[in-house]
Amino acid sequence: MSPRTTLLACLAAATLAPAARADVNIYSYRQPELINPVLEAFTEATGIKTNVAFLSKGMVERLQAEGTRSPADIILTTDISRLAEAVAAGVTQPVESKVLNENIPAAFRDPGLNWFGVTTRARIVYASRDRVDPAEVTTYEDLADPKWKGRICTRSGTHSYTLALVAAMLHHHGEDQTRSWLEGVKANLARKPQGNDRAQVKAIWAGECDISLGNTYYMGQMLADEEQKAWAESINVLFPSFEGGGTHVNVSGVAMTSAAPNREDALAFMEFLASQQAQEIYASEVFEYPVAPGTTPSDLVASWGSFVPDDVNLMDLAGRRGDALRLVEEVDFDG
Repeated sequence: MSPRTTLLACLAAATLAPAARADVNIYSYRQPELINPVLEAFTEATGIKTNVAFLSKGMVERLQAEGTRSPADIILTTDISRLAEAVAAGVTQPVESKVLNENIPAAFRDPGLNWFGVTTRARIVYASRDRVDPAEVTTYEDLADPKWKGRICTRSGTHSYTLALVAAMLHHHGEDQTRSWLEGVKANLARKPQGNDRAQVKAIWAGECDISLGNTYYMGQMLADEEQKAWAESINVLFPSFEGGGTHVNVSGVAMTSAAPNREDALAFMEFLASQQAQEIYASEVFEYPVAPGTTPSDLVASWGSFVPDDVNLMDLAGRRGDALRLVEEVDFDG
């Protein structure tokens, strides 16, 4: 049975109908194509239907406004800062589960058990196959080298993916060096920050720039898309590291809302995401890195190469988000 999925993208006024028995209501910052395969498998395995409101912003504010009347059971989102924001706002609740604790390593779950990371992704460099020697980019710090002047494309500096990377740079190098790095990268931009990660790859393909930052899973999505396949085939995937650190990784995660009206079914959904079946779907169909013990990336993802993940604590990154945003704005990165 396919899940009953309500696509309400970015509509702040949209509301989910009160859940019938054996439904799970989900607020998601994740795109439909990234979660539908797992939703379908969950419903087929359990008979529990799902309703999803796909949002682009304002999830925490919406949950706060709805209060105890909220129909939402589950939050699905990318980025540790968004998970931490939800916890700090009091719109999640702790979840005690042997399944979750056994299948999700401690490094990828909230110490207070309010959120659980279900996949990871690396923040990588997309580099033109024709115009960039892969040996030219080995660290994130390299991106500030003047040799890249006019050759870098990127999305907005205020996007959560960028802010997480800047937060990690703060962790490794402190404020002064991070500010200098941001200024150096800005000076090397071929155009003002714009678009999403895939838009940067299209720009490389079109010759507008030579390198960009992006998440690993977008490469898999582009290769699976007839129009975007040519973009993906024009680049190499490079895994830079921080000087003295590893490759930047972030999580996609799940949390149960504080007002969840269908707690039992919501818990079943969370535990399913940590199952071998769901983890393999994330690996093979969404092109992310699974976190459960005994699971491995898909052959396609593995073919891009291996890397050593940075060992910065995810909650440390979340705690530095405010400083990261301040620095991005101070250097007028998007200007």
